[in-house]
Amino acid sequence: MPVRHPNGITCRCRKEQPRLIASDEASSTPDWLFWRPAARPPMIMSTTTRVRRMRLPAAVLIAVMTPLTAWAATPAVFNAAAPTIAGHRATYALGLKSSTDQGVLAADGSMTYDVTDACTGWTTSQHLIINLTDRDGREVRMVSDYATFETKDGSKLTFHTKQMTDQTVTEQLDGVAVLDRSGGHGHADFSAPEHKRVLLPAGTMLPNAHTLAVLQAAMTGKRFLAVPLFDGTGSDGAQDSFVTIENWHGPRTEKWSSLSGLPSGRVHVAFFDRDQTTEMPDYEIGMRYFNNGVADDLAMNFGDFVMAGKLDQFELKNGPRC
Repeated sequence: MPVRHPNGITCRCRKEQPRLIASDEASSTPDWLFWRPAARPPMIMSTTTRVRRMRLPAAVLIAVMTPLTAWAATPAVFNAAAPTIAGHRATYALGLKSSTDQGVLAADGSMTYDVTDACTGWTTSQHLIINLTDRDGREVRMVSDYATFETKDGSKLTFHTKQMTDQTVTEQLDGVAVLDRSGGHGHADFSAPEHKRVLLPAGTMLPNAHTLAVLQAAMTGKRFLAVPLFDGTGSDGAQDSFVTIENWHGPRTEKWSSLSGLPSGRVHVAFFDRDQTTEMPDYEIGMRYFNNGVADDLAMNFGDFVMAGKLDQFELKNGPRC
């Protein structure tokens, strides 16, 4: 998964089948064992999770992006400093928020998200661990690692994703994506698991550019954003993302003093395969975003279960000497 953090935490885990197997099929494997990162959230996002980073999970400039749709103004517009992607290291404690049909009885885990301002771009890494117990008492550990370098002009992304279930590698993706400009078109060249090129449609954004676009929209009083996103957590190319921004507000006193002077608000991101016929999203993540790209209060919806994430450790890094 990354969590598309949403700096995408890049957390996106996608199931290959819709439900767990019946309880009497003792020798079978639950479908949630077959998963892969999607920000992200970071994206986050992302994650995101993917664990897209966080799959936002991750400015580009709203004015130049052709696929932006469904805009509506919110009552408040803030004249604070322009949104940024701040270098920071965040650790999230994860717990089970809800489960459909009690298919997953227990779940916990952790996610570490690290972003560094490298002058010409951002390096990001995300390590996600989720421990699951199903209704028959079977336990499994899922581990996802996600690392990228994205140029600040939003035109190039080098990515690595590795997904494991217990001790078995279930997916690994490596490659480079290039756009003619942020919000433009381009291609992704994969070097693992096989060499192939996937075309990226006009309007595509990379994870941190996507995060900045979301934050810029929030700061200027927008509520909705729709744009294709490529974060390197899937081999099929870009996914469509639909972002909803809620309750964006001015600075408040925070647990972490370095976040107390920043506007923030709730952001919800739904990811859709571009060729799917269903209206149901492939993955969803909600979070509270600060306008420096830091996320808290995560809600990662994997379909059969929802994980909640709370910022447990946080360090804001010093700016680079470029």
